[in-house]
Amino acid sequence: MDTPRVGIPGPLAERMTMPEQHEYLRSKLSRRGLLRAGAVTAGAVAGTGLLGAAPTALATPTLVTARATARVDGSLVAPFGRHLAFGADPKTQMRVSWQVPFAVRKPFLRIGSKPWDLGRRVEAEVRHLHTPPLVRALPAVDQYYLHVALDGLRPGTTYYYGVGHTGFDPADARRLGTVASFRTAPARPERFVFTAFGDQGVGYHALGNDQLLLGQDPAFHLHAGDICYADSSGSGRPGDVYDARVWDQFLAQTESVARSVPWMVTTGNHDMEAWYSPNGYGGQSARWALPANGFDPRRSPGAYSFVHGNVAVVALDANDVSYEIAANAGYSGGGQTAWLDRRLRELRARRDVDFVVVFFHHCAFSTTKAHASDGGVRDAWLPLFDKHRVDLVINGHNHIYERTDALRAGRLRRRVPIGATVDPARDGTVYVTAGGAGADLYDFPVPDSYEGHVHDLESVASYHWKKGRVKSPERVEWSRVRYTGHSFLAVECEPGSRPRLRVTALAENGKRIDHFDVVRAGR
Repeated sequence: MDTPRVGIPGPLAERMTMPEQHEYLRSKLSRRGLLRAGAVTAGAVAGTGLLGAAPTALATPTLVTARATARVDGSLVAPFGRHLAFGADPKTQMRVSWQVPFAVRKPFLRIGSKPWDLGRRVEAEVRHLHTPPLVRALPAVDQYYLHVALDGLRPGTTYYYGVGHTGFDPADARRLGTVASFRTAPARPERFVFTAFGDQGVGYHALGNDQLLLGQDPAFHLHAGDICYADSSGSGRPGDVYDARVWDQFLAQTESVARSVPWMVTTGNHDMEAWYSPNGYGGQSARWALPANGFDPRRSPGAYSFVHGNVAVVALDANDVSYEIAANAGYSGGGQTAWLDRRLRELRARRDVDFVVVFFHHCAFSTTKAHASDGGVRDAWLPLFDKHRVDLVINGHNHIYERTDALRAGRLRRRVPIGATVDPARDGTVYVTAGGAGADLYDFPVPDSYEGHVHDLESVASYHWKKGRVKSPERVEWSRVRYTGHSFLAVECEPGSRPRLRVTALAENGKRIDHFDVVRAGR
């Protein structure tokens, strides 16, 4: 983006943490400066008057601009960007979120057991984000995110819902086309499918992947960070200005899937936005309603867990441990890693949990030219993955598909060719980089003639990041399958006396590019 920025001298910018960036931006773009710029958009209002509910502590307080706009007729304001997420218990909890382009009166959700019978009405919580013109070419932006927490639902049940506000009622016969549905997790383990990818953004490939994964009929979807690329740089520096309007595009694009499939996201380096909060996650907390059972939901919304059927899923925020991008490194003071150890121990002790899947952004093992592997992730979390025999690890960050053999202590334990079966308790953990969701693709250190094809090589030269952002060369033998096209994961989960995960990687044209099975013997 070749436009004037809110800048900090280079050497200083290299050393600034996210809290330091937040403090700098807040002082640089003072209220007086905003008023002088006359930056205002159609949604800006003073206090909570038009919203119908006070903003939560997670949302950044509104900066009141010089002029307040007139009220908008609610019948002309259509909600958009609906996206679901589980609460801590997917059997009984669902979180419904959406967006409106203007401030509206008394937003709410209707829910029922039939699409024409939405008898229960629940008031929505409003989280208002104001973004000043961080780049002079951009306008100020006001965004209104609405959230409803649904608790006490029945397991294994399909519910229908609609969202609205004064002047726009989804129960109105004219609005019935806006009704969507979701299904809670079953009371007892059943066969189900979940999908996963990272590094999506906005565009044709992203939209194509969305539609293809919807065809898998997933019970939920995992997004391993770098969600929409409103911050196109992602280097964790004050020069990483972001265009908040890209979130509007992303949520509109994703709605066709996320309105019915819980969209479980975690945090990537492109998702740190220093303006909203000291930790860079104020924007994420305003836009998403995720399980609040992590080590510190207010500071780290991208770290949480849930259990669906016989599969436990743990989301982590790898910005906390990254050696490559250090703006948020160490912000939890080791709290997230200690929580991970406890949570993995708890999940492994549960008799109803056969498999533990962990997902986060920065790669533990990858061989692309762009990011390769993050030594910070390896140092902090690999010992815990080995200790608790994690069954599958899913990453993004590198915009490709790559899958390892079975590893223990970072070393090759057992080769896992395409179509093979692996038992993590005996053989080690398989790591999958599924970063081909839609963003521009990366290269592998192989001849260009391999572009767009599956690679199955015995050895390749690569590197990993060490402390101080140092690249340390390494020769690896664990990279079993590589693919340079857009793609995603589909994982079929089978309970029973010999539970199994059938892991498949699909290209955006539907072609199967990799598959392997994960089993747990002796359960």
